[in-house]
Formats: sequence, structure tokens, C-alpha cells
Amino acid sequence: MKKLFVSLAIIGLLTSFAPKKDMSWAAIGDSITFHNGRIQYTKNRITKAYLDRVTDELPYIHSFNHGYGGWTAKAMADNINNIGLEKADFYTVFLGTNDWWTALPIGTFSDYQNSAGNSTVYGSYRTIVNKIKTLNSDAVIILMTPLQRTDYVDINDINSIIPGAYKAKNGHFLSEYADAVKTIAQKESFKLVDLYYKSGITIKNAVNYKRLRDPQTGEYKNYTYPDYIGIPFNPKTDDYPYPIDAMNFMYDGLHPSDKGHAVIAKMLVKIMKKY
Repeated sequence: MKKLFVSLAIIGLLTSFAPKKDMSWAAIGDSITFHNGRIQYTKNRITKAYLDRVTDELPYIHSFNHGYGGWTAKAMADNINNIGLEKADFYTVFLGTNDWWTALPIGTFSDYQNSAGNSTVYGSYRTIVNKIKTLNSDAVIILMTPLQRTDYVDINDINSIIPGAYKAKNGHFLSEYADAVKTIAQKESFKLVDLYYKSGITIKNAVNYKRLRDPQTGEYKNYTYPDYIGIPFNPKTDDYPYPIDAMNFMYDGLHPSDKGHAVIAKMLVKIMKKY
């Protein structure tokens, strides 16, 4: 019996050091995903996005990037058969922030249950999930809630400005879109990376400050949240409001910095390393 115990212990030890089998990961998302390997679109404000950070830590996982700038869940669902989505062991779905700003109706879970079409968030996710399951019914599906965001000013087009998620859009807050993603994950027993509520990234700490002209003096001043809300920014005359040292978890109020991508990667690795 003692010899058997020793043999089993040795086998267990050897197995623990055995290399992991190669696995594949298809990452479905918007511009945050798209930026992976395309740092020039961020004016080099980032060096490495979350896909590469995950695969650096879990080198047996090979990723496919299906991120498209500006896409909503509806846009992804409408095009899900045209993006060359591969059979993979893992699928992550990281959408929602554009759904909120474009006011895509959230709908109800019954839209998901009944495959009601792509006119709502719930219906669109059903289309995406259906496609994934036709490719690999045994795949690990990981849904990711959108990140909290503050005032966005496009680093490539300073005229493109979107208020932060402290405001409602068409009567709905970004948190409601995050809640829809959470509901689908819970009802379907999918894995969930809850960036909105559990990443530690908030409207308050997304950036260190926003650099704006003091309305009284006209001099530039660094305003922290929420003091910068309502202070005018004129893209024709004012400097870009997020200089390098304004970056914290985000570099432009919306897109993650290296620090933000590291948080996303850490939460994904915690799940993916178990397989």
C-alpha cells in the first residue's frame, strides 16, 4: 500500500509539471479588443493589450482577434457569419459600451430565450451564442461586462466627444447593459468577467484628471472627477484634455491603458488557467 501511495504521488507530481495541451481562443469585441496588436491606433498610448497579456501568461493558448471598432452587439450579431469566426476552445464576448451610447434597446431575457432577432441586446447575444455553439458546443464561453467609462475624447479625432457613463443615454445607464450581460451569463451558466462591478475600474479613477481651461481665468487646470463635469472643452482651440500623465486605467476616458488591459487580462487568466 505504501508503494502504491508513493507511485501515485510521483505520477501526480509529474502530471502537474506536464505541458498544457494547445488551446485556441476567439475574442469577440469592439475597439478595445481591436487594439490588440494595433497600438498605432492608440497613438502608442498602450504597449500591449489584454489578448497578448493573457497569452503571455498562458502560452499554450493561441488567440484570434475579432474586435471591430465601434461595433455593438447588434453589429456583431448581424455580421457573425461574415467575420471568419473559428472553432475554438474559448470564446470571449466583450461588448456593451457602444450599445449604450448608440442606445441599442436592451430588451428582455425573453428576447434571448426566444431568439427574437438582433434588434435588442438580449436578442443579439442569442445570435452570437448560437453561432458559437454551432462551431463548438463544448467551448468555454466567457461573457465580459463593459467597463465603466468617463468623458471620452478621441485621441485621433479631438472633435469626437462622448460624455461619461455618469449620464443616462435615452433614459438608460451603462450599468443596465452590464446587468443584461450578467443575466445571460448567470442564466446560461457561462463564465463571467464582471469588469463593470468587480475590476476596480470606475468613473472616478478611469483617468487621473482632465485638463481643461478654467472658465473664470482661461488658464489650464487639472480637474478630477466629478469636478470636470460640465466644464466646456473646445476642440478647435483647446489642447487634448488627457496628456500622458492624466492616464490611469484609461488613456482617453474610454479605452484602457496598459494598466487597464493588465486588469482585464488578470481577470481572464483567473478563469482560463483552470482549463
